[in-house]
Amino acid sequence: TGVGGLTLGGGIGYLTRTYGLTIDNLLSVDMVLADGSFVTASAEKNADLFWAVRGGGGNFGVVTSFEFQLHPVSTVYGGPMLWPIEQAGELMKTWRDYILAAPEAINGWFGLVTVPPGPPFPEAYHLKKMCAVVWCDTAPAAQAEQRFAFIRQSFGTPAIDFAGPIAWPELQSLFDPVYPPGLQWYWKADFVGQLSDDAIGLHLQHGRNLPTMHSTMHLYPINGAAHRVAKNDTAFNFRDATFAQVIVGVDPDPANNERMIDWSQAYWEALHPHSDGGAYINMIMDEGQDQVRAAYQDNYDRLVTAKQRFDPGNLFQINQNIRP
Repeated sequence: TGVGGLTLGGGIGYLTRTYGLTIDNLLSVDMVLADGSFVTASAEKNADLFWAVRGGGGNFGVVTSFEFQLHPVSTVYGGPMLWPIEQAGELMKTWRDYILAAPEAINGWFGLVTVPPGPPFPEAYHLKKMCAVVWCDTAPAAQAEQRFAFIRQSFGTPAIDFAGPIAWPELQSLFDPVYPPGLQWYWKADFVGQLSDDAIGLHLQHGRNLPTMHSTMHLYPINGAAHRVAKNDTAFNFRDATFAQVIVGVDPDPANNERMIDWSQAYWEALHPHSDGGAYINMIMDEGQDQVRAAYQDNYDRLVTAKQRFDPGNLFQINQNIRP
């Protein structure tokens, strides 16, 4: 993932519960605007522009540099745990209840996956559909070990357990070999406030039928530190959502596109009534202006005002476009 797109869309990741979104740690940007001028935007300079780029995507100019607040993260306790798909319903409920109340040092996203047919995964599980939690705990090692002893007990013994001390960059790139460049991708997403038992039932109904090995569903927690910023403080609006949900059909062969698109759309349509009505812009495709408006809710009009000021001719439009 490139830092530019990640940041401008908001920035959801392993450290969201601990340190907030990427934009919550952004101090300033240098930008080239549509008229060719070069500006710096921060809380003190060009504050309206700084507000807009924190979640407004690439609508306002070309960012040439980012200044971030850094945090000391090196080795974490993290990695995937996987259980049989038959346990997915109970596991999703257990994970939901745990992550809503867990200390902010720990994060873990939930996924419905197909096990890749190769190492390090045990051969007995190759191409089997499973449910997974991929963890990241920034607490000191002894504290993390104690916490994961509780997790393994309360969640039940994983069939595959790769969680342990891991270098932060290694965790970030852990799945790169599984998703090489050149794959076909189809994305559908939503923000979710309450992950109800009814919604979990629908996840099981559709998630059991992953159409290709690479296709998947992920639920990313966005509570904890991310909730301490008000929804109008940045362009990223869904501060009261609890999860970012993404459903992706993925495959190397374009011949499978129709099948994985149909699956993704049907899955999303079933879950959308259980969502907060908008989606994370880094996880959606070109779905029209209604989807863009829904992504920003009551921040949309202020974004339009910023667009009219900084890019009135809509030069920067190959994006989730905010029209001036």
